[in-house]
Amino acid sequence: MIVGLFMEMLAAGGVQRASRHVAAVAAKFAIERGFAYRFLSFTDPQGLHTVRVGPNEFQFSGHARDKSQFALAALRAAGRQPSLVIALHPHLAPVVAAMHLRSRNFRSIVFAHGLEVWQPLGWPRGAALRSSDLVIAPSRDTAQHLISDQKIPADKVRQLAWGLDPEFETRLRAHIPPSRPAAFPECARIILTVGRWDPAERYKGADTLISALPRVLQAVPDAALVLVGEGEDRPRLEQIARDSGIADHIHFLYGLSQEELFACYAHCDVFALPSRAEGFGLVFLEAMAHSKPVIGGAHGGTPDVIESGVSGLLVPHGDVAMLSTALVSLLADPARAAEMGARGRRRVQEDYTFERFQSGLDRVLEEVLIRQP
Repeated sequence: MIVGLFMEMLAAGGVQRASRHVAAVAAKFAIERGFAYRFLSFTDPQGLHTVRVGPNEFQFSGHARDKSQFALAALRAAGRQPSLVIALHPHLAPVVAAMHLRSRNFRSIVFAHGLEVWQPLGWPRGAALRSSDLVIAPSRDTAQHLISDQKIPADKVRQLAWGLDPEFETRLRAHIPPSRPAAFPECARIILTVGRWDPAERYKGADTLISALPRVLQAVPDAALVLVGEGEDRPRLEQIARDSGIADHIHFLYGLSQEELFACYAHCDVFALPSRAEGFGLVFLEAMAHSKPVIGGAHGGTPDVIESGVSGLLVPHGDVAMLSTALVSLLADPARAAEMGARGRRRVQEDYTFERFQSGLDRVLEEVLIRQP
């Protein structure tokens, strides 16, 4: 049996999407080898849920943030003597350690994402993370933080980049130009950013993009900024836009379907997320897959994805002047932007497909199970 522990599956967000991808691959891996699997989610609504990722389908049980019921379900799963336990967040490592009290014979893999491992984790999370058999990071930066800040031995850290969502890849292959979503501006040079606008995620730099726009408009008067996403911090960002005096050039879109989000990428000219703490940045892959040049923060895992000067540009987080200069350099030079976009698309096709991610994770799972005591 393979047991999977997840923080959340059904909501939007990079960690949630990565969790679905791992679950889909692990379920397929288990079924093909005659294993059973049992997947548990802490946050998702109570009950059994079925999810499809491309051609792969899997089921999991949600526990509606009930810590005791989630822990009890994990211990019950441990009692079935699993061969492997996979946890999709370092905060779940203590649950894996508790499962070892019921079954000593399984191997364990914990996935890290980024910001959550940038500072040493206290007890019991840090100790539990170090006791796992393998820790997987999506970028070199996250892998280095695991080694230097969490004191994980280097031979227990593996880097595995995330990939595009299969449904996203299918829409790209359809070659059908999507219609602009309602409220998406027309007849303008569009800067797009996508994120979850929560107070805890102000590090993504949406406010810096708004602050940079007045300088951009001096050089590119028909520029517009589109911010796609929801969250409790959106009213603050909307107020910053009103205070800037250029609110008619700033558009907030939310409640979009996946098809509408896909269309936003298709109709933008530049994608920008000047974050200081991206563990990886799946949104960059989505923009690059659309042949769009991308601008990201020169921090965290973003430099793994964006080759500065090749497929996009990297800027220091919070530097309004450098961000505005980078935006103008691409908006005012469509030929350069198109060249960067084409190189980015080739990079995604070579390195960041779901198939490539699935192959990489399959190899890791095989390796860990071969080392089964």
